[in-house]
Amino acid sequence: MGDLRQEVEPGSAGLDPEALDRLDRYFAALVTDGRLPGFLVAVSRHGRVAHLTTYGRRDLAAGLPVRSDTLWRIYSMTKPVTSVAALMLMEEGRLGLDDRLADFLPAFARPRVYVDGSGPGTRTRPAERPILIRHLLTHTAGLTFGFYRTHPVDGLYRDAGVESSVAPGADLAETCEVYARLPLQFEPGTQWNYSVATNVLGRVVEVVSGEDLDEHLHRRVLGPLGMTDAGFQVSGEQAGRLAELYGQDTEGRLTPVAGLPLHGRPRFLSGSGGMVATAHDYHRFMEMLRRRGELDGTRLLRPATVDLMAANQLPGGADRLSFGSPVHREPGNAGLGFGLGVSVVVDASATRAPSSEGAFGWSGVATTTFWVDPRRDLTVQFLSQLRPKGSHSVFPELKRLVHEAVRP
Repeated sequence: MGDLRQEVEPGSAGLDPEALDRLDRYFAALVTDGRLPGFLVAVSRHGRVAHLTTYGRRDLAAGLPVRSDTLWRIYSMTKPVTSVAALMLMEEGRLGLDDRLADFLPAFARPRVYVDGSGPGTRTRPAERPILIRHLLTHTAGLTFGFYRTHPVDGLYRDAGVESSVAPGADLAETCEVYARLPLQFEPGTQWNYSVATNVLGRVVEVVSGEDLDEHLHRRVLGPLGMTDAGFQVSGEQAGRLAELYGQDTEGRLTPVAGLPLHGRPRFLSGSGGMVATAHDYHRFMEMLRRRGELDGTRLLRPATVDLMAANQLPGGADRLSFGSPVHREPGNAGLGFGLGVSVVVDASATRAPSSEGAFGWSGVATTTFWVDPRRDLTVQFLSQLRPKGSHSVFPELKRLVHEAVRP
């Protein structure tokens, strides 16, 4: 079991203690006001934890506090982990960015693209280009999520039983077969649309490696990095440290909601959002990325591969606002590109919150987020366990407060 601890004083790491105190007070007020159950925030500089705060409850009814060893459902923060596994296979020559998806998953051999209509009246045409592995890593494959409710193809996902990304009772291979039968929203490589693509990538990892996704990630990524609690299920020993998952009722009050099926090995191993981890676990993962592929003498990726992962891959240096599908053409995507499994700041002046160009990371639906800032040699993670009704409005404030704490 790993337990994250503060290693140095903020001032010695070039951080302003008073600004960090403002950060803590801001989020503590959200807990006091009943807008968050509890949280953990960790800020590291030059590879050492310089600020670590836990506050509130991991289980409101039981009165159990958030601790540094609390286990969190990290949901979409799983995606960078799956992406690293795929990039490791690429370094070994077993997978390539421009390989056709159909070479590994034949069900995607003849994709069709949406033309018009909806439901049974949907018209499609054959895709002009194949789906490539790079399209999965960059969310430009034309796949989508059924819960968006902004495009007729989203409705087809719901009709096919994958509104929540998984077909009821299906495993990863079976669910990907369902995706393959559905039309693409657009021609591969022509728009950015956050989607089920990393589930498909997880299935590719299974096919290439010959191992189930959980086994492969444990053997190649989690184990070597010392991510001792991270995985797709919790043991009896871990169960007491798992934070309760909350939603909001009609009046905005916190109420427990069903989360991932973690007690026992899940049938559906979601490379997109199926993992749990502690702050210690994800700190180890972030540190490997900050150090460009290596940690404590263990190298997962070459520096050039991490640099490629953290570089904007959208055509012409576009951001997600200009290159995004209609659902993503919102101000929050301005100045943000997308690399190979992570968001990347391409224009700090255009972003919604203070940022450094080249900073990269991603978030999870249960109010978890992380980023690595190479220019400031900074890593940050924030962990809570709330699936809010709307967008994660706390993240811009988190970035503002952290950046106020970084001394020039």
